[in-house]
Amino acid sequence: MAVRKPVFKPYHQDQLMALPPTLEDLIPADHTVRVVNDVINAINIEPLLKAYHVRGGSNYHPLLLLKVLVYGYVTNIYSSRKLAEACRERVPFMWLSAMSKPDHNTINRFRGVRLKHALRSVFEEVVKLLAEEGLLSIDQVYTDGTKIEANANKYTFVWKKSIQTSKEKMKKQLDEIWNYAQRIAADEDLMPQPPTAVTINKENVKATVEKLNKVLAGNEQADKKVKAKLRYINKNFPANIAKYEHQEQILGERNSYSKTDTDATFMRMKEDHMLNGQLKPGYNVQISSSNQYIVNYTIHPNPTDTTTLKAHLEQHESSFGHAPKTLTADGGYGSEENYTLLEAKQTEAYVKYNTFDKGLELQLKSGDFFKLLKFA
Repeated sequence: MAVRKPVFKPYHQDQLMALPPTLEDLIPADHTVRVVNDVINAINIEPLLKAYHVRGGSNYHPLLLLKVLVYGYVTNIYSSRKLAEACRERVPFMWLSAMSKPDHNTINRFRGVRLKHALRSVFEEVVKLLAEEGLLSIDQVYTDGTKIEANANKYTFVWKKSIQTSKEKMKKQLDEIWNYAQRIAADEDLMPQPPTAVTINKENVKATVEKLNKVLAGNEQADKKVKAKLRYINKNFPANIAKYEHQEQILGERNSYSKTDTDATFMRMKEDHMLNGQLKPGYNVQISSSNQYIVNYTIHPNPTDTTTLKAHLEQHESSFGHAPKTLTADGGYGSEENYTLLEAKQTEAYVKYNTFDKGLELQLKSGDFFKLLKFA
């Protein structure tokens, strides 16, 4: 009886091919990489070309790098080193890059320097292309926001309220010394009120200290402790006030910011892994979508969605030349200012007001809601 042996397909690793396949042959016709290639080939990259200088050595073409970067993001590859490795080892990336092998520094420099100021233009070109293909609408959008935690230290922060409290304490100390100086001053040295009475700033603090020095310096009745306190104020207050004014300039209309990322504002996040409601530095990202495609995006330091709608609509107008004809959003955007804004822009608004659900609940309990349905 013959012994049966397993049968294997031919395997000759070193055998040469008379007609070896090209990279084009190895990419299926419906592969995602072909979609990325066609879309980027169809958009206008003129704003991206302006980021390059005429002088110097030759560069990798921005189309090549943009395709590699976008396809990498589509396939969840974000590291510049991994993207450079993919250009050497993965067939779709090798096809996109035409066998070019940009290193990780080139990819990172393109993403962080060249593409930084042209990203919005590239995004808008893609949205317009998809709109022309009928895949989305820039006239009917759905808007919502989400908070994204910043890559910043959670424990180094500046609070507006803390600055105001510190300035009030400084003003109180100056007022106490001023009142003391008034009591012991000669008639010709009497002063009506300190310069810091109205506003406490670097100039007013300096002027107040100078006047106090003039009264107390040659006065033998002046308490030594008061003079020592005045010397401390003279040494530290101007620098502290200058620091507070700089911090207030960074704060603007915000209530806080992180020292390691001054653009980030402390706000409550939906993902609270510590389960203690701790405020974290982050950004409020506003997104308008259509047919599950992102049409418009803006980034805000405001913790609440209500105050972001105006800037978000202005960005939509800047990108596409007009405001959307229809906007749908949740109750977080419901305010008199936003309703007035949407009406002025002739945008049909499907936006609940803040107390809509509570009012509906009261109607259900009282039975008024069912009476309305009966007469409808």
